[in-house]
Amino acid sequence: MVDELLRQLGDLALGSVPTIILFVLLVIAYRYVLYGPLMRTLAERRERTIGAVEKAHAAIAAADAKSQEYEAKLRAARAEIFHRREQLLQQWNAQRDSALAAARHAAQQHVGAAREAIEAEAAEARHQIEASAGALAEQIMRAVLPPELASAEGVR
Repeated sequence: MVDELLRQLGDLALGSVPTIILFVLLVIAYRYVLYGPLMRTLAERRERTIGAVEKAHAAIAAADAKSQEYEAKLRAARAEIFHRREQLLQQWNAQRDSALAAARHAAQQHVGAAREAIEAEAAEARHQIEASAGALAEQIMRAVLPPELASAEGVR
């Protein structure tokens, strides 16, 4: 019985040798035909994906740098506009101040001329009043005093 069992095991081992050889050949063929190219393709895809991600990160960084550059240019342009606006405001204020000064000067000259004219008219009026003072006094005396006294006063 042990002999029989050993003989059956030997026959089984001898019959399984071609199956083992075929299995080993299939594993080797699988390794070279399917697994190797599949692993190379997956590695290449992984490299491409990593490269694309790195390119995307680089593009994002470049876009950030561009946007910061644009923001800096925009800030500089706004500062330039503000500076020009301030210059214009200062220029307009200076023009306004000079126009006001000219108007004040003209008004002062006009007031001075009017004052001189009024003073001249006042002097003329005083002169006329002084010139007519005697005649007015005589008229008042004639109006207030009786006619005989008024003529006696006028004779003196």
